[in-house]
Amino acid sequence: MKKVDVLLGLQWGDEGKGKIVDVLTPKYDVIARFQGGPNAGHTLEFEGIKHVLHTIPSGIFRKNAINIVGNGVVIDPIIFKKEITALDKLNVDASSTLKISKKAHLILPTHRLLDAASEAAKGNSKIGSTLKGIGPTYMDKTGRNGLRVGDFLTAKFKEKYNFLKEKHELMLKQFGAEGVSAEVENEWFESLETLKRFELVDSEQYINNKLKAGHSVLAEGAQGSLLDIDFGSYPFVTSSNTVCAGACTGLGVAPNRIGNVIGIFKAYCTRVGSGPFPTELFDETGEDLCRIGNEYGSTTGRKRRCGWLDIPALNYAIMINGVTELNMLKTDVLDSFDTIKVCTQYKVNGKLTDQMPFDLTETVEPVYIEMKGWKTDLTGFTNGEPLPSELKDYIAFIEKQTGVPISVVSVGPDREQTLFQNVTSVIA
Repeated sequence: MKKVDVLLGLQWGDEGKGKIVDVLTPKYDVIARFQGGPNAGHTLEFEGIKHVLHTIPSGIFRKNAINIVGNGVVIDPIIFKKEITALDKLNVDASSTLKISKKAHLILPTHRLLDAASEAAKGNSKIGSTLKGIGPTYMDKTGRNGLRVGDFLTAKFKEKYNFLKEKHELMLKQFGAEGVSAEVENEWFESLETLKRFELVDSEQYINNKLKAGHSVLAEGAQGSLLDIDFGSYPFVTSSNTVCAGACTGLGVAPNRIGNVIGIFKAYCTRVGSGPFPTELFDETGEDLCRIGNEYGSTTGRKRRCGWLDIPALNYAIMINGVTELNMLKTDVLDSFDTIKVCTQYKVNGKLTDQMPFDLTETVEPVYIEMKGWKTDLTGFTNGEPLPSELKDYIAFIEKQTGVPISVVSVGPDREQTLFQNVTSVIA
């Protein structure tokens, strides 16, 4: 029986997971999203066209793969319809390759209103929500009030919808916010019809049957490990389990069915929204990273905060995910820097540590080492071409610090700008 490989982000999201899923999809029969919702923004670039996916797995542009939206995902029918319309314009026949779990929960229009009202009420303590209704939807899921995709097929769907809507509108009144408009509500119900174009499946059965038949499966995570509801920089986190264990609950696969765990990280760090960020740069270097890396959220358009690579945080994410190989993205963003810094320890309350503290909002001072930059335009490099010695040193340093091999070095946004590394010579 085959095992599920898992691909996920090791930082605060925006690591470039969509690109790598697209690159790796020819090796897999099934690509499955296991958590999150339209707060994800997975960007793919090829043949001169840029695509951003929010709900649909990043294997959708490869004809050989089946794509599954798993039970751990939350779906906004309005956003989903827009994604499908965009694919239709590109002549991508998603109806033949995309399956949706009946157990995935639906984001109602009132979930979005609750998200906005709750965030506004927090004032200066806001967490930086994308305001997509993700948190309130997961709250209804755990509160056993949620609406699932499969409910859409039942006779009591409208009754269940009205019950939940009324509950939400009482909550909105407490916030002093208005309820949902008839226009938005009608749009939501019309968008539900788009779901009928796709096969609605018991995804846990579907995926396990595929594994038994010898098919290969890649689980695609959204957001990043440091945003995990349990292990992230709480409370500045997302509402789902973004770590490897989330693939088990978000797809219905057993822990002993997990195979390789591919951890994606940027050659530096970014974070969007609120929350602690030990290596954040507030100087010209931080602005340069933002400008060169075009660090603006693909879902919200918000400017991302930028800083140097954080080894303690990276090692923490590697530990809780059981990462077996690393992929380093946006390496080319560092092409012009004379000196590159890497955080190897923190100073917390005057004491040095290489571990993540319980509360990152404490005074956490990063301790850096400096490395010589490669001062080379990597964007035209191809597989097999020798890398600059300074970049080799950077890769070797990270591998030694983490104990995990780097199998891919990305040097640009296009799927062709992906360099595969020999990982047999693992860390001495």
